[in-house]
Amino acid sequence: MNPRAHTPVAGSVSVVERVTNALRAEILVGRMKPGLEFTQREVAARFSVSYIPVREALRTLEAEGLLLTSRSRGTRVAPVNAEECVAIFRLRRRIEPELAARAAVEHPSESLDSIERMLGACGDPLITREEHDELHQEVHLSLLRPAMTSWDRNLVQMLARASTRYGWLAYAGAGGHERHGYAAVHVEAHHDLVRSLRAGDAVAAREIMRRYLDTAGRAAVGALEVGYQSDHPE
Repeated sequence: MNPRAHTPVAGSVSVVERVTNALRAEILVGRMKPGLEFTQREVAARFSVSYIPVREALRTLEAEGLLLTSRSRGTRVAPVNAEECVAIFRLRRRIEPELAARAAVEHPSESLDSIERMLGACGDPLITREEHDELHQEVHLSLLRPAMTSWDRNLVQMLARASTRYGWLAYAGAGGHERHGYAAVHVEAHHDLVRSLRAGDAVAAREIMRRYLDTAGRAAVGALEVGYQSDHPE
């Protein structure tokens, strides 16, 4: 696993949540590479915790499709491929444009003010990948929240996390300025969404969300294929 510096776990968030969040963030931004194998012992030593919270964290991440476990190979980071990336964005495109349209008639203006402040932070050129992802997830879910049931929220969050991983890996594979290019796609589209929600324009909100997902999906798949081909020259 080659863990980084010793990382104690403390604070008000549970031990399981802290381990889960830390590992998820590293998988999503590509610091834990696809195919990387590791043991529960390594994770427990890194975070100075027992095997019990580590086991729960790994189960959660496996359920999210980020890890694979087997008796023969232990635990490893799930591989990535263009076909899976297409499927993720296809599902998002079926769900989120309609949620955006429904949210357009239900958002109070004060909640949109808060979302715009978070978007401003997302656009900070000094923001880390983990910070951007955390803020972007909150912005995206906040925009759709008035229209979502708990089932909607769980599904959208899982798909958004999966596509975030593909986005970072794809842009990194394409080479150069991946963080700024990837962040800019999100920030611009979500500013447009906020404007459509302020206007109560369901048609525009639906189209903006659809266009955003189409653009992000094409970029992720295209860059991922370029990265794959460059790693496997003929």
